[in-house]
Amino acid sequence: MISYAARTPMALAVQGPDDQLTYRELDRLANRIARALEARGVRKNHRVAIWLEKSTFTVATMQAVLRLGAAYIPIDPLSPTARVHGLLTDYAVSALVTTAGRVTAVLTGSLASVPSLVTGGPGDACDWPALRECSDADLPDPGSGAEDLAYILSTSGSMGRPKGVCLSHRNALSFTGWAAAELAVTSEDRLANHAPLHFDLSVFDLYAAFQAGATVLLIPETWSFAPLKLNDFLIRQRPTIWYSVPSALLLMIQDGGLLDLAEPSLRAVLFAGEPFPVAPLRALRTSWPEARFLNLYGPTETNVCTFHEVKEMAAGDTTPIPIGRACSGDRVWARTESGGLAQEGEEGELMVAGPTVMLGYWGDAPQGDEPYSTGDIVRVMDDDNFQFMGRRDHMVKVRGHRVELGEIEAVLQAHPAASETVVLVSGSGLGARLNAFVVCNLEERPSLLQIKQHCATRLPRYMIVDRVWYLSALPRTGNGKVDRTALALRLNETTDQET
Repeated sequence: MISYAARTPMALAVQGPDDQLTYRELDRLANRIARALEARGVRKNHRVAIWLEKSTFTVATMQAVLRLGAAYIPIDPLSPTARVHGLLTDYAVSALVTTAGRVTAVLTGSLASVPSLVTGGPGDACDWPALRECSDADLPDPGSGAEDLAYILSTSGSMGRPKGVCLSHRNALSFTGWAAAELAVTSEDRLANHAPLHFDLSVFDLYAAFQAGATVLLIPETWSFAPLKLNDFLIRQRPTIWYSVPSALLLMIQDGGLLDLAEPSLRAVLFAGEPFPVAPLRALRTSWPEARFLNLYGPTETNVCTFHEVKEMAAGDTTPIPIGRACSGDRVWARTESGGLAQEGEEGELMVAGPTVMLGYWGDAPQGDEPYSTGDIVRVMDDDNFQFMGRRDHMVKVRGHRVELGEIEAVLQAHPAASETVVLVSGSGLGARLNAFVVCNLEERPSLLQIKQHCATRLPRYMIVDRVWYLSALPRTGNGKVDRTALALRLNETTDQET
């Protein structure tokens, strides 16, 4: 089970900006929360939603759910209520752990009977009187198996609704076990948890640390893209292992003066979620010559399935770094358009099979032993390495988050002024922008602010459009489909009016 053994009870397990817990304290708190959830009817194979800011209490709650043999569903704390209501309904949750204000806003209508565990917030959650009354003694082993559901992560869906990626204990441990061994994580390490707890990057931070008895250093969500705060965090907290999307490190370089800092305590820098531009990566690699740099790759459905260690980077070389070769016990290959196996120098869609591949999407047929089609086009390199070339569909990466453009389009389509909508991305990395092309059916066009407000009621922040372009009609190809190529060209023109 993806929990931990309190082999070092007095060692620091998790530290937030305002509090910290030793392994013994985390162990006891998780037991209390588990019993509180059990009293609310949570049993093995149930699902518990956690709608909280990142905190030591939130981490303990995740552990508590696992101790009951149930599965947890971390929800973006900034998600609008309507989106959360839909998630709780779709996943048929047995309980919700959240704050008092949120519980009254979301547990309405068909969810009114869902039990809740209400906290006072990260600062005073442990002072909740009813929680103190629960025993902190060990619970019976729930008997969870390797293939049992451990957690569900929500990703963007093409039909206008998020998709629930169901991950098992084996899925998580296959990756974290490999990563902990590859990095030789020990109880002396301090892992910086930059990613939100509803983002798959956080799986490494928590469970690789717990496997080794190391310390997890929680970085608040509000600091995620605040370069000066992140740089100060490196100086004050002295983490030894860092894992984030490249966008965060780019901001720390460009706006935080990261390259001017004395060499930090980091011995390993891991990044994933999007390509890291070569020039700033080379500068960082040169500034921190003693640290290992690992480019990790894998969609939420497979966690990390390939890796590449960045070593020497020749001056002037602009070749993107590879996504590397298979890891975590997985098997990866590239499939050509004809269905064959791509050979060295050829391109194809990356396929993944092995222990990290998800159980399936919530509500859909199980994945079983079928390989997962990533939708990413790669070129086969020598030594079983792969080079990422791009996506084959309309799924994109925006600031490290995987976004299905169809989900944004579906939300925009629900606006009373929109008769047709198409969303495209311009730029990349930190400069990526979501552009909405809208055919308006009202005489008065909504302002950009009004469109943003509409999106904000149903979408997370990173999926809210940055610009709106109003057109009298969408361009079409010869077969009547929307001509997305023509729309992409319009993004570089100045004749269309931008709202």
